[in-house]
Amino acid sequence: MGNAAKRVKKSAAAYRSIGEAAEELDLQPHVLRYWEGKFTRHLKPMKRPDGRRMYRPDDLRALQAIKLLVHEKGFTLKGAGQLLNEQGLDAVLDGAAILGSKVNAQQPDQTSTAEGPARKLQDSVRAAFSYEDTPQQTGLKGAERLETMLSDLMDIKARLDAARLRKAA
Repeated sequence: MGNAAKRVKKSAAAYRSIGEAAEELDLQPHVLRYWEGKFTRHLKPMKRPDGRRMYRPDDLRALQAIKLLVHEKGFTLKGAGQLLNEQGLDAVLDGAAILGSKVNAQQPDQTSTAEGPARKLQDSVRAAFSYEDTPQQTGLKGAERLETMLSDLMDIKARLDAARLRKAA
């Protein structure tokens, strides 16, 4: 971009080229192109007949929200897309977005209906480190729960080590 183009200040409603959008957001153009493929619902830049992308003001807002979630809040691209789909750009940009799914946000005391091994492990760790030393659902006391957890974790470590060895071979 030439010096003359850098001096011109565009209005907020003006379309921006990929270079201008990348400079405004302090990102590389290849990141914008990559995000365009990952966030098709929120990013739809216009393409000129010569193939150049022109970002609309709504696209820039979406890019700002994605950058906030991914670069500043540490979300994965999948997690950022999910939050944007559930709660929208305005909630993210205003800081009003609630982390977690809609179901968990509306009913914080209930756990997810999908009980996978990771969720079960989280629940058992939470139960093992609770301050009360009363029998929980398993009927085990604190020390017994910790020993059970340790054996579960050692089993997981052994599985991971075996998977690494298979992959390396």
